Amino acid sequence: MQIQVNSDNHIESSIRLEEWVRTTVESTLERYEEDLTRVEVHIRDENGDKPGPHDIRCQMEARPKGHQPISVTHKADSLDQAVDGAAVKLDHALEHLFGKLRSKRGGVTTLSSVRGNESDNPDALLQEEFLEKDDALHG
Repeated sequence: MQIQVNSDNHIESSIRLEEWVRTTVESTLERYEEDLTRVEVHIRDENGDKPGPHDIRCQMEARPKGHQPISVTHKADSLDQAVDGAAVKLDHALEHLFGKLRSKRGGVTTLSSVRGNESDNPDALLQEEFLEKDDALHG
């Protein structure tokens, strides 16, 4: 997963800032690493040099393989809050997207395809049965 960090003229970009943003995005979205090609992060100070509430804006756009990009925005008083908030929103949006895709494909079927052919492994069949029951209970 490639992560691009962009900032406007009012937010001083540095290697340290970019590394921090990348680390935040990677740790929040690590479970989707194989499913995403790129995440673009845009950080902007909406009021420029003037102070104001919720004037730091962070927009994140994820590009899931084979699907349309998903974009979220979070505004906050600080850069940390804006980036963290956008990362959490993007995590929820991706969870929603992949959850819908799993349910369209039958839920456990996609898990089975990821794990490989389970008919040769009785433990895998028991695990599949457990996951189906767990989905029915929580699902």
